[in-house]
Amino acid sequence: MPFDDFSPDGSEVTAPVPHWYDFVCPFCYIGQDRSRILAERGFTLLTIPLPIHMEIPLEGAAAGPREGPMYEFLEREARAAGLPLHWPARLPNSLYALTAAEWVRRHEPGAFPSLHAGLFDAHFVRGEDLGDQAVVEGHAVASGVDKQAMRAAMSTSGPARDVQRSGGFAERFGVTGTPAWLVGSRLVSGLRPRSEFEEFRAA
Repeated sequence: MPFDDFSPDGSEVTAPVPHWYDFVCPFCYIGQDRSRILAERGFTLLTIPLPIHMEIPLEGAAAGPREGPMYEFLEREARAAGLPLHWPARLPNSLYALTAAEWVRRHEPGAFPSLHAGLFDAHFVRGEDLGDQAVVEGHAVASGVDKQAMRAAMSTSGPARDVQRSGGFAERFGVTGTPAWLVGSRLVSGLRPRSEFEEFRAA
């Protein structure tokens, strides 16, 4: 489903839940657990990209030290969610990965869940470079994507426009960062406690 046709119901949660993410965001990596909770409660998620670190150069950048309360919080939450977390030494520019994933979501949706999880694992578990086209294509092929079709599409301007429109869609609902979920009329921003997601029930 393209998000263009999304129209929330003001009284009941009947529409898909838009969920914005970026592959380099550790809160989004753990946010996979929050999305799983919503899915278990009967929600359909509309998982769409929101690039948040476009200041990272195309060749990537060295990551600084991961110390202090925020990183301790993330490590605790990752353990609670059963997600391995190995801080990568470098931060990639994630735009190519986000654009490819959004193309797959729109055009080969059956492969999207595997690719989405696989690219998160590539960064936060394996330390692979998501700015490397070959890395992204490798995970796409492993998820069952037609590499030639994806490569041909990525040589056009269409997929990039879709990511830009996703940013406009986020702005429409007041989303300024990731992760974020729009559950009915309620915007849930950031990695909120699991208990908050467990309170939701689909109509």
